[in-house]
Amino acid sequence: MNSVGVCFRKQRLFSSSSISSSSLPWISPVQFLKANSQKPDPPPETSNTLMESRTQSKFISHETATNLIKRERDPQRALKIFNKVSEQKGFSHNSATYGVILHKLAQSKKFQAIDSILHQMTYETCKFHEGIFINLMRHFSKISLHDRVLEMFYTIEPIVRDKPSLKAISTCLNLLIESNQVELARDFLLNSKKSLKLRPNTCIFNILVKHHCKNGDLESAFEVVKEMKKSRVSYPNQITYSTLMGGLCESGRLKEAIDLFEEMVSKDQILPDVLTYNVLINGFCRGGKVDRARKIMEFMTNNGCNPNLFNYSALMNGFCKEGRWQEAKEVFIEMKSAGLRPDTIGYTTLINCLCRAGRIDEGMELLKEMKEKECQADVVTLNVLLGGLCREGRFQDALQMLEKLPYEGVYLNKGSYRIVLNSLCQNDKMEKATKLLVLMLERGFWPHYATSNEILVRLCKAGMVDDAVTALFELAETGFKPEPHCWEILIELNCRERKLLSIFELLDELVIKES
Repeated sequence: MNSVGVCFRKQRLFSSSSISSSSLPWISPVQFLKANSQKPDPPPETSNTLMESRTQSKFISHETATNLIKRERDPQRALKIFNKVSEQKGFSHNSATYGVILHKLAQSKKFQAIDSILHQMTYETCKFHEGIFINLMRHFSKISLHDRVLEMFYTIEPIVRDKPSLKAISTCLNLLIESNQVELARDFLLNSKKSLKLRPNTCIFNILVKHHCKNGDLESAFEVVKEMKKSRVSYPNQITYSTLMGGLCESGRLKEAIDLFEEMVSKDQILPDVLTYNVLINGFCRGGKVDRARKIMEFMTNNGCNPNLFNYSALMNGFCKEGRWQEAKEVFIEMKSAGLRPDTIGYTTLINCLCRAGRIDEGMELLKEMKEKECQADVVTLNVLLGGLCREGRFQDALQMLEKLPYEGVYLNKGSYRIVLNSLCQNDKMEKATKLLVLMLERGFWPHYATSNEILVRLCKAGMVDDAVTALFELAETGFKPEPHCWEILIELNCRERKLLSIFELLDELVIKES
């Protein structure tokens, strides 16, 4: 098989070369000299050559330099542009050009170049903005370089020549807290109080409240709130209360969450918004009290706060979790009646609920509606429908979806194929399973290791030994190695049917894979 393929490739190679050589036109010496006397075409302009030609003809402004650096994908070439424009007479980099090159270098993790640029900035006389350093702090936090986050913060004052703002302080603190660098965050806060004479505002305290709630330490969160209430500068706001209510709901303390809500409204006279209500709706739905969540939604509407898409989706999800598809559908209709346009998550939530209830056709109708409303169904939506079809034994419909959807520009992942393949195997639909396996491999999707072994065993037990052998060789191309038990069954059945050639080929395959 392999030797035939090699011969075939050689034949194609020689035939293509012979065709190309014979099809070349004959050029006389005179024509060759004329051709050589003509000037060659100039090379295509890159961003560098374009920049160089512009440098010779006209002055490159800060705005143009910024755009050139932004458009350049290669960080090294972007740095070359940055350096090249500074050679112009009368040109000095400003905050915008420094900001864009540092952003480009940070995206590419060019730390040495970043340090050089920062060093160069210390000698500049232009006015810098702290936003450059806030951006760098975020980049370093993403890759867990927490010391460098602090380093960028402490670079603000010497280069910007002004003390960091509360925004810079709260950003730095939040990045450290989000990364669970509690000790660094505590030290940072203490240093800021001393060196910057910081008086923490509500935003900074809210970061600490969020941290304690996230870790389930509600007592510490309430202690922070007590400190906040001692100062008018840091008095708790809507975000503070919403965060605390969310923490209480996560801990199952729903009654305390409602009590806190009433305290916020009656005592502190803070009006709740859709976010605050959503915390409670979500909390009660997760706590299995979806009817109470429904009443919160009604209270919200009666008090002049119109529910948004997230409020409806949370309530609908609560009904779906309890299998109450009829009420979930009513919420969905109510959401559309309110003039809101359901998103992919909303549609998928209801489709999943309907499929679980065995109402596949209604789910398929919603898929059609999504297409009409230009709401793109994602792979999660499609996998939900494929799973629903398989549970109802509608394998042909599932296979047709797998076959046609990629031609309609719809993305499917390996999970889409595996859902159907596993169901076919579990229901002994081995002919369909074999066809689907071929389709998967053609499209570059491989079955799970356990499923591959199961297919081979089930094919053998169904008397489809030839199909099992063919499937094995196809799977072997992907690097698959069957379990010993699977090999034993294949060899034993081939021996019974006196298919000695197949046995030798299987044994050769076994030796190759094990060596």
